[in-house]
Amino acid sequence: MRFHVVIRYVAFALLINSAFMFLSAGISIYYGDVSTMPLLYSAFITLLFGLFPLIFVPAATNISNKEALLIVVMSWFISCLTGALPYVLYGGQFTFTNAWFESVSGFTTTGSTILTDIEIIPNGLLFWRAATHWIGGIGIIIFVLAVLPFLGIAEVILFRSELSSMARDNFRERASRAIQILAGVYLGLTLLEILSLLLAGMNLFDAVVHSFATIATGGFSDKNASIAYYNSPLIENIIIVFMLLSGIHFAILFSVVSGNAKAFWKSTIVRYYIGANIAATIVASVNIHLTNNVDWMNSVRYAAFNIISVGTSTGFANADTSIWPSFSQIILIFFALQCACAGSTSGGIKTDRIVLLWKSFIHQIRQNMHPNAVIPIKVDGKVIPDSVVNKSVLYVGVYLGVVFAATLLLTALGVDLLEAFSGTVATMGNVGPGLGAVGSVGNFNGIPELGKWILSIVMLMGRLEIYAFFIVFTPKQWSRTVTY
Repeated sequence: MRFHVVIRYVAFALLINSAFMFLSAGISIYYGDVSTMPLLYSAFITLLFGLFPLIFVPAATNISNKEALLIVVMSWFISCLTGALPYVLYGGQFTFTNAWFESVSGFTTTGSTILTDIEIIPNGLLFWRAATHWIGGIGIIIFVLAVLPFLGIAEVILFRSELSSMARDNFRERASRAIQILAGVYLGLTLLEILSLLLAGMNLFDAVVHSFATIATGGFSDKNASIAYYNSPLIENIIIVFMLLSGIHFAILFSVVSGNAKAFWKSTIVRYYIGANIAATIVASVNIHLTNNVDWMNSVRYAAFNIISVGTSTGFANADTSIWPSFSQIILIFFALQCACAGSTSGGIKTDRIVLLWKSFIHQIRQNMHPNAVIPIKVDGKVIPDSVVNKSVLYVGVYLGVVFAATLLLTALGVDLLEAFSGTVATMGNVGPGLGAVGSVGNFNGIPELGKWILSIVMLMGRLEIYAFFIVFTPKQWSRTVTY
């Protein structure tokens, strides 16, 4: 393991972060707010830490899989650490723990917040907060590769290490082409949503902040009431469309834009993803209407927005879901666990794995009925190797195990069971709001200090898809071949 090479590549991530800090400082100067100096100090510190390795460590393009994995994980950790600097230097509601939590929540596109009053935060800092979403949404390393396409064979290895294993299995493009597709779709969706929100009546700053959060499926708003602040069905419907699009494998979106519209509905995963959201919206609408005595129009409006928001791991809200009937809250919990498709910016278990889990269940029933038959598992007419199915099923089990363990730790710290469980589900899936005090109109400020650190680690584990996290923090594994 060549740690000097790892440090050199992590430095590229710091340069990206410093560039957005300088941009945020420019926003602060434009609005004349008090976050200019905290952002400038943070930008210079991050820039220096990014430049030193590039100056003193020789370049190397022949990195190993183990080094690439460590580069990816350390890039996330160091980005979160330096990303907390503007918050710490600004002060106010940001203790070091709170700043770390907010930074991790931003970069992992979780959207959980410790802020009790978002609207008193200056615009420069709010822009940085939104920028962490946009950097983390596509993936820090993929962002670096898109901006600095000169890393040779390292580009391929880093790309494979950063991308979700499920997305990797479904992404059949060469690494350089795949990076172009991801970056192009990501930027295109962002610009299109900004324009749409401007036409719907948002000002430019709000449109940028909410577009960054939507396309990254993050959920940070610059309003205390989130999207409910605008009380605009038009704005909500625009965001619903872009949340749904951001939850679909970007390669499929690229195919549609390139003229292959059939790719959209030919995908079993996409059909399930869209169908599940529609079905859940209908069922929850009926439940909310009958139980909470809400009129039909608003029942559909609130159910559609919040279920799709949670189901894409975005986390925006236009209603208080903590007062929903228990039945509808259970639906929210399921979608917070599942989330959207691999190859998108969504978190959670992913619809791909849920589909494979279901097909594996049906396969096992058929195999028990016909022990001697050869019954392959197929998706879209293609046979899925047993190794891929087994990894997916195992991942679901490990994922739920982490949720149980973190919930247990939080309850040991005195956190209410509902808040501990829903908060863990929300942070593990990078969803944002849970239920109760950590719900859509609440925040995580009341969680004990140690609990915030636990949930921060859970966010990173969810974003890194668990295995990478455990491999890197098990040093004896570094001497072995790393595959995940």
